[in-house]
Amino acid sequence: MTARSAANIPGIQPNSAALFYRKIREVIAYHLEQESHEIFDGIVELDESCFGGIRKDKRGRGAAGKVAVFGILKRGSKVYTKVVGDTKSETLMPLITRKTAPDSVVYTDYYRSYNALDVSHFYHERINHPALLFKLIYYSPLSYIRNLKGYANHWLL
Repeated sequence: MTARSAANIPGIQPNSAALFYRKIREVIAYHLEQESHEIFDGIVELDESCFGGIRKDKRGRGAAGKVAVFGILKRGSKVYTKVVGDTKSETLMPLITRKTAPDSVVYTDYYRSYNALDVSHFYHERINHPALLFKLIYYSPLSYIRNLKGYANHWLL
């Protein structure tokens, strides 16, 4: 439910409802950070995405005001997300090595920041979104990578 819709129920201003939503997200983030010491193992998905921003002239990652979010998802279990300053390999690799157990099967897309995983202590598999997305979602019991996008769209926005 949007903040505007929630504001109509008790009859408060939409800005007040948006403030409450932000405070609730901060409390949730605090409690999730307390659980963040868990190490992910087995089959793990990694993905990054940019949210927000103003869409005037520039689109994509370089648009003004975008926030980069990196996520790790253990299939059938928990999700770890972190707002990152950028999505360069130098930024993501310390998070990946800290949160993912060695010998885990790691699924990513073809984003260049994940190239370092090819020579690391993980079993790295890449998924080509456009070519395999339809087949994976509709014909496979495992819907690779899009699990994180769905989580982010549902819970972070």
